[in-house]
Order: sequence, then C-alpha cells, then structure tokens
Amino acid sequence: MDKSLKQSLLSVLGDEGFITDPTECTYYSQDVYEQAKFTTKAVIRPKDLVQASEAIKAVTKAGYCLFPRGGGLSYTAGYLPSTNKAVTLDTSRMNKVCEINTEDMYVRVEPGCTWANLHKALKDTGFRTPFWGTLSGLSATVGGSISQNSIFFGSGLYGTSADTVIGLKVIAADGQIIVTGAGAVKGGNPFFRHYGPDLTGVFTGDCGALGVKGEITLRLIPTPKHKCFGSYSFEKYEDMLPAMSKTSRAGLASECFGFDPFLQSQRMKRESLAKDIKSLAGVMKSSGSVLGALKQGAKIATAGRGFMKDVPYSLHVTTENRHATAAKADLEQVNAIIKEAGGTQIENAIPTLIAANPFMPPNSMIGPSGERWAPVHAVVPHSGAVNLMDAMEAVFTEHADDINKYGIGVGYLLTTVGLSAVVLEPVFFWPDELMEFHKRNIEKSHLKKIKGFEKNLDARKCVANIRNHIKETCLTHSAIHFQIGKTYLYQEGLNPHSLALVKAIKQHMDKDNLLNPGALGFMQT
Repeated sequence: MDKSLKQSLLSVLGDEGFITDPTECTYYSQDVYEQAKFTTKAVIRPKDLVQASEAIKAVTKAGYCLFPRGGGLSYTAGYLPSTNKAVTLDTSRMNKVCEINTEDMYVRVEPGCTWANLHKALKDTGFRTPFWGTLSGLSATVGGSISQNSIFFGSGLYGTSADTVIGLKVIAADGQIIVTGAGAVKGGNPFFRHYGPDLTGVFTGDCGALGVKGEITLRLIPTPKHKCFGSYSFEKYEDMLPAMSKTSRAGLASECFGFDPFLQSQRMKRESLAKDIKSLAGVMKSSGSVLGALKQGAKIATAGRGFMKDVPYSLHVTTENRHATAAKADLEQVNAIIKEAGGTQIENAIPTLIAANPFMPPNSMIGPSGERWAPVHAVVPHSGAVNLMDAMEAVFTEHADDINKYGIGVGYLLTTVGLSAVVLEPVFFWPDELMEFHKRNIEKSHLKKIKGFEKNLDARKCVANIRNHIKETCLTHSAIHFQIGKTYLYQEGLNPHSLALVKAIKQHMDKDNLLNPGALGFMQT
C-alpha cells in the first residue's frame, strides 16, 4: 500500500481502525464459499459515519478500490476483492442502535448492528421491525442485509429486508453523504420513505456497488404477541409448492418454508434441533404459561427427531397476530389448504424451535461432518415455481454421474416472500477442507466434533460447474436473485434501457468504478 495512503488512513482511523497484517488480510479476502483471487491490502474499521466518509474519500482518491463488508456471511463474493489494489471496509465497529422512536415508528441503526442486537434492543418496547432478521442474524448485519437484500423472519408477510427500510445515509465514492427518504428534508426526521422519487430503493440490494451504507432507518410495527406453528409432510414438491403459494397469496404466514428429503435429513443430523437443551429452554421461555411451557417442551422432547424419518418433503409455517384467536384462525386456514393439497400434519418442532431460538451460531455453514456448503437460489412468481424446480432437477440429473463420483449432496430450501414470490434454493454439500473463514465463525465446540476432509479441488470444481449451470437455467426462466454480489447474471438479464439507467446511477455515485468493482457486473476496465 502507498505510504501516503497508509498515513492518511492512520490519521483518520487510528491504530485500532487500520489493519495490514497479512493473516488478517487473507481472512478478510474469504467468504463462506471461496478465497478471492486477490488479497486485500488493508482493512479499515471506522467507528462512525464521519470516519467512514473520510476514509472512503482517502482510499478512492489514492486510486484504490473499496470493498464494504458487513457480517461476512456472503456466499456470492459480495465483498471479496476483485483487484490487486483493494481495501476492505469492515463495518463491525459501526454497530450502534442510534435511535428508537416509538412515537414516529422508526429505528435508526449503524450498518454494523446485527439483527440479533437490534432484536434485543427492541425486545421490551412492544415494537419490532416488520422483517426482523436472517437465520444468520447473530452475525449478519443490518447494513449487509440491506445491501444484499435478505429474507427470512417476517418475510412471508412483509417481504425482504429492503422492504422494511424507510431511509438511508449512503456514502458515495468521493466521501459525500447522500440522505434518502424524509430524512433528506432540511430539518426533518426519517419517518417516511417516499418524498418524490424513491431514492432509498436505489441503494437497497446494490451490494455496495452504488454507495456504502452509513446509517439505516427501519420502520416499526407493534410486535405480534401470539404465534402458532404448523408442520406438514408432502410426497412431492409438485403438490407442496402450490400449497405454499396459496398460503402466501392469502397472507397467512409470517414464515413459510420447506425442505426436500436430503436437506431435512442434514438438519436432523445437527445438534441444534430437539436434543439441544438450550433450544428447548428457549421454547419453554417463549410459551405464555408455565403449564404451556412444560407441555410444549415435553411434546418436542418426546418427538425428538424420529418423526421426520419417513417424511419426503416438509413444510413449516408460522402465523402471528396480536390476538391469539386470529393467529390460531390463520393456522386453521393453512391446515385446510394443506389438506386440500394432499399434505398431512406432522409434529411442529422445527418452526417452534426456530421461532424460540431465532439467532443461532452459524454452524450450518458447513455440513454435519464438516462438508463445505454453498447455496444458489432463484426468485420466481408463484406461477413459475414448479416449472423452474423441474428445470433445476433436470440439471442435477444431467450431472448425476459427477455428483455421485465426488460425493456431492444436493438439497433444497423453499420459501415464500411476501404475497407474490417463491424462492428456490438448491444447497450443495461436498467433501473439502475448511477455510480460515469457517474456523473463525463456527463455534469451537462444534468444530471439535466434526471429522473434516482433505482438500478436494475436483469436487470444488464440479460444484462450481453445476452452480453455473443452475444460474444459466435461472436466466432462461427470467428468475431474479437476492445477494447478487459478483455471482449472478444481473446485467445479462436486464433489458437495455433499465441497464442504462443503473449504469448512469453508478457513474454518478462512483465514476471510476472504485466501489466494490465486480458487484452487479460492474467490472473494472
């Protein structure tokens, strides 16, 4: 790194906010899926918006590329360096909950605030955000999720993380701070998203390619006090997916997700299900009464994991409402939909445990025996879900010999988003050595229990090849994606006029393409 840039960054950030240690730089150049071809030259860790702005300006002025990083749980090269002149911006020190405003119904957070910490901060207020976190929310940050656009808790009713945002403070490549939403009005506060053109939406799902998140404002809703849970078995996805869509269109479930036989068998091997005492304790604490806690805990403990042994496809649903009768009525309506579609009810341990223990350590980023793990996904309308699933299955059939040869496991996570979309997420497990990224982020006690594997470049190459085939298949089905990063075929799928507008925004915010080059397909020339 240039000596003058190093001195500039040290003067802005201090020793605590500036890292050049080679081991650390190597770690920051990995994500869940891969090691980048290039290693970042330095990691900057600003403590607030002002420091971030000044540091970004110094980096880009010196001609270096900046790669913003949230919790680090990307598997699409979202923050990985794509050039030899790279600086990583780690937002973990910008982790404050700045303001909880229950009168005007919003909460402001710094980008490095995790969903788990935000959940904790709001717990006793009687309010929450509509979308309230990812499954990886113990580590995943609000800023990273908004940049990638994430789903899970609340997504069945309220959509993605981006749908909960009402305002942003975004740092451009030259260090300028742009405010969006009502917060952009002189003397105003960020209580509303829409005033003129929706500038907030421009910077959600941009993977940090259009600007670095410096502060995020999220809307609040009253926390639903009552939840009901249902789990169901289906013989085939051709029946389960339409049932999920019908549940989604009726607006009945805050979460509606399913597994194929392979992925649910993988989950059943993990220690974090019914045998985990902490999980059972969480279920019992979340129950409305002592008697209810004992009954629910005993019910799940008795069921164990054996009840899933002969389940082909499984569907899991959460309904929620401020009134217990309404939550129960919604679940009864789901039950009717499932019955009509040919599904049968099974023990509801999985959604109950997940709701009671929403933010668990990210041990599931590897397989039960220490296999490497990586998903790929597509978002389609209800009408396209079964057709795309058929096409994905055809891809796996085509590659069946290699899948068997290299011991690759393939499963599916299926979920609905809002009232109009279905996510199909094939998940790969393969025998391969773990990276430093895995070793730092998975619980040490968990790592001690796994067997692990030697380096397996052939299996790794095979997985990459099949993932690419799936991405191409998604393109032919006009599917879209979250977490675009540097992986999905974003520009290839846009019509020319829409792409021209995105390019114009990129040019305005980052004329030299120094913000996360490669993301959204904006490669450096």
